[in-house]
Amino acid sequence: MNASPAVIAATPFDLQRNAFGKLVLTTPDGQIHEGVMPVRAFPIQSPERGISLMSSDGHEVAWVDALSDVPQPAQGLIREALGGWEFMPEIQAILSVTSFATPCTWQVLTDRGETRFVLRGDEDIRRLAGNTLLVTDSHGIHFLIRDLSTLSRDSRRILDRFM
Repeated sequence: MNASPAVIAATPFDLQRNAFGKLVLTTPDGQIHEGVMPVRAFPIQSPERGISLMSSDGHEVAWVDALSDVPQPAQGLIREALGGWEFMPEIQAILSVTSFATPCTWQVLTDRGETRFVLRGDEDIRRLAGNTLLVTDSHGIHFLIRDLSTLSRDSRRILDRFM
């Protein structure tokens, strides 16, 4: 039976972790969905808005318009699940590159610490909306530069050689 998803921000609901660590959602009409997984609709442009809670069989069972509208502790559970599922470090500084020809190794400072990765080609740096860039390393890991203008002059100078 496919009921339409509940809009969580507008209706009461219950979200808990069961003994196995899975999220269990109880909708206002009493339906219980075990093993739900939050998925962001717009993870880069609007990470706090438009979150779908998907059932274990891949169907949307609830929709959250704005995460800030969800009461605690459910908001914390959703954030925790999203953090474990998504991995997209944000580059805060480009410390060095081994060469201005690709492939080359970049050493960067991210919101998760310092790391190195191999950039295969210039096409692995993609401009998204506005000043946002997505850099993909040789293993397919995405690194986000949320706002190019916040990088230091040295970091922007290095990046300009690749764009």
